[in-house]
Amino acid sequence: MLAVAGILALPLFATGCASEAVQAQNFGRPKAAPLSAAKVAYPQKNNDTPTPKVTLPVNEWKKRMDPQTFSVTREADTEAPYKNRYWDLHETGTFQCAACGLNLFSSETKFESNTGWPSFYEPLAKNRVAEHKDNLLGYVRTEVVCARCDSHLGHVFDDGPKPTGLRYCMNSAALVFAKKK
Repeated sequence: MLAVAGILALPLFATGCASEAVQAQNFGRPKAAPLSAAKVAYPQKNNDTPTPKVTLPVNEWKKRMDPQTFSVTREADTEAPYKNRYWDLHETGTFQCAACGLNLFSSETKFESNTGWPSFYEPLAKNRVAEHKDNLLGYVRTEVVCARCDSHLGHVFDDGPKPTGLRYCMNSAALVFAKKK
């Protein structure tokens, strides 16, 4: 019976913060990882416009990224909750795409979602992200990708705070934080 319950719980973890059951679990809440290691894989000159599109062959992305960033951004993987770089970050600045550097989210829209992943109630501008239906786990979710390089960022859910009611649940491995100076 316990083995069956464990197998049934796996999709909850794999949803990338979709379930209240996952949100309610206590994962020990370790401190966030150090910020010094994060860098943009393929920086662009203008980080405020999603054009022109950035496209690189898979092997080039792989060369430019650490394994976890590649796995999350190019293979739509989900990092572990509470064991990632930005879930508990409370500094002022901008969250950029780890692949191309596009400015995606402001720290002003980040909120405590109790999921173990950084969550925002809106992107900096609607044209910074694109949304796609995701049926990977057998039910419909809304995947969020970078509008400039199509990197997987996370998912958006309709259980967020005002003013939008949305929760952009992002993977820290898909983001780089630029602290406001």
